[in-house]
Formats: sequence, C-alpha cells, structure tokens
Amino acid sequence: MKHKLDLENWNRKEHFHFFKQMQEPFFGVVVPIDCTKAYAKSKELGVSFFTYYLHKTLVAVNTIEPFRYRIIDDEVYVFDEVHASATILRDDKTFGFSFMEFSQDLNRFSQMTKEEIERIQNISGLLTREYPINLIHFSALPWIDFTSYSHARSFIFPDSCPKISFGKMVEENGRKTMPMAVHVHHGLMDGYHVGQFTELFQELMK
Repeated sequence: MKHKLDLENWNRKEHFHFFKQMQEPFFGVVVPIDCTKAYAKSKELGVSFFTYYLHKTLVAVNTIEPFRYRIIDDEVYVFDEVHASATILRDDKTFGFSFMEFSQDLNRFSQMTKEEIERIQNISGLLTREYPINLIHFSALPWIDFTSYSHARSFIFPDSCPKISFGKMVEENGRKTMPMAVHVHHGLMDGYHVGQFTELFQELMK
C-alpha cells in the first residue's frame, strides 16, 4: 500500500524540484560498520550473516520514512513497506537480481530469503521476475574492503530506489567491521536522513 505525499505542503518541496531535474540526482556515502556482535549473533541463531544484516538493513530502511519514498510520474509516494532486490551470485560467477520480501520476523525472513537464493542459483538470466518499485537495490562485495563506491546507472531510466552495498568483513584486535555504501535520491532525502539510517542500522547490528 502507498499514499501520495502532499508536495505543496512538504517542507522539502523546493529541494525535490531542484534535485530531481539533475542528470545524476543520487549522492552516496561509505561508512564503516561494527559487526562484531551481529556476526556472533547470526552464528548463535543459525542464520547466515548475509541474511542477518540484510534483515537489519530492511528494518532500518522501513523505520526511516524517506527511505520509503518513491517517485512515480513526478509525484512522491510513501510506501507502507519496502523490500529488497539483492544480487545473488551463481556457481558460474554470473548473478541474478532477486526479490526478498520484508518480514519483521527474522526466522520467516530467513526462510523466504533461503528459498529465493536457491531459486536464483538454479536458473539463468539477470532479470528473473517482475520487480516492484518499493524496494532497495542491495549488493555485497565480500572480496573488497572498499572506501568508496559508485553504481552503473542509466540517466534516462527513472530511478528513485536507494542502493545499499556491503564490502569485505575484516577483523582487527577482535573487532569485526565492514564498509557500507548508501546511495540515495537527493530529491527525496538529505544527509541528515542518511545519518539517521546509518546510526539506526549500527545500533541494530549491536
């Protein structure tokens, strides 16, 4: 479900119109995430670490309202819930775009995610189904401890979905960290909102 945002009475109306006209309206940041406790918790629960931090990402995304804003026909809509399309690697080193439906219940989410990963790994192709607009684009690069990040984008394709990516987990002095890249549409939110998201996500990981 979704409802239209009242643009005329939105305090970011001017910001929205200013940034949505740009060829590249997205901005991004990379932040280090302490995942020491989250990694241990995922092992304790018997849930894959990837599934665990994807779930925490979606909890944070669905809590911070601007991450649920999407642009449809030059109007801003607020979705009740947002899901994920994650890139899933196959044995032949190609990947496919998945669809992970969000659930507050970690066990239910873990089961659905496991089934979707198996589905992607047993078919070919990049686009394997229809994808709704109320999702985030999610990816993991567990081979690279990156400090900056960019995305391949078509400027003629209307896109307002946040893009969240994680890098290689490294350990130093018993503390595990990994980089998180967050790219969002500047017409829909500012650095303040990204700060809210990263702070909440870090708390959830603890």
